[in-house]
Amino acid sequence: MARVLVTGSTGFIGSQLVRALLARGDDVRVTVRPSSRRDPGPDVEKVSADITDRAAMRRATRGIERAFHVAGSVKLRMPADELLHVNAEGTRTVLDACLAAGVQRVVHVSSVAAIGPARPGGALDERHVRGGPLGIPYADAKHAAEVEALRAAAQGLDVVVANPAHVLGRGDETRSSTEVVRNFLLRRIPAYVDGGICIVDVQDVVAGLLLCEERGAVGERYILGTRNYTWQRLFGELQRISGVEAPAVRLPVPVALALAEAAARAPGPTPITTAEIRAASQWWTYRSAKARRELGWTTRPHEDTVEATVRYHEERLGDRLKRDGSRQPLPWRLVGRAMRVLP
Repeated sequence: MARVLVTGSTGFIGSQLVRALLARGDDVRVTVRPSSRRDPGPDVEKVSADITDRAAMRRATRGIERAFHVAGSVKLRMPADELLHVNAEGTRTVLDACLAAGVQRVVHVSSVAAIGPARPGGALDERHVRGGPLGIPYADAKHAAEVEALRAAAQGLDVVVANPAHVLGRGDETRSSTEVVRNFLLRRIPAYVDGGICIVDVQDVVAGLLLCEERGAVGERYILGTRNYTWQRLFGELQRISGVEAPAVRLPVPVALALAEAAARAPGPTPITTAEIRAASQWWTYRSAKARRELGWTTRPHEDTVEATVRYHEERLGDRLKRDGSRQPLPWRLVGRAMRVLP
């Protein structure tokens, strides 16, 4: 039985990772932010700590043998400096504390966003080297955090990097990465741009993290992803499973950006931001052969993951879906029809 630390224990991945560690008999300690409203459960040792607080992280890592650094922000609308502070500076603080405490192995949970997007229709693997900032604050912050992890590895910390793709599945109580499916069911995505996304089931991510801890090579990164989708193909699959009509309008990126800029100047809530459009228009598509080959990682069928996500949100939304109906609003359907017949 190992003494294991988990940061980000109340998030989508972290909460399910904690359950897996407890199930295998580990002695689990978790960090909980003072402002957190979620309880990671009665079977873990809780330490009040923000990942950017050096003194708190030194306390949290004391006596720990293994650690999973899962904490970080995935909020695309957070200001760039705040994303960098939480994701990059927070990672540096956590890993420096692990190094000072003599933690035997750390799994840094990064993201495929840190690797960067592929060319349209292509797919990247772990060998890809980014050329510089993308101008997408979340992706740039995750890349900076991964640089911190590799710096710690160069200083002697036994750290392995995991790069999950877009995480779907059941149990996203914080409405993080599965929010795109919830918004689809609520018909809040009337239009889309060309782009691609790689998905992965949260349970497969957890299994991959445990394999990274057990078999991963120091300083190496492992992409955890299953199926690459275009947005059009993913929305078609969601329509098939749920019966909710897919978005009717595919917009050119410049038009979508102009609409987002206009919406940002208008009073009231902003339906979508330019950062979200720039992110959606990229091809976040990848290959996971390295994790399968070197870690022995296996995954469930991607169709099961998409369906499980739909059913999870259907259960939570209940009668609200029946009241809202399944058709896209008529004006958007008319726009979509017109765009298809125009030269």
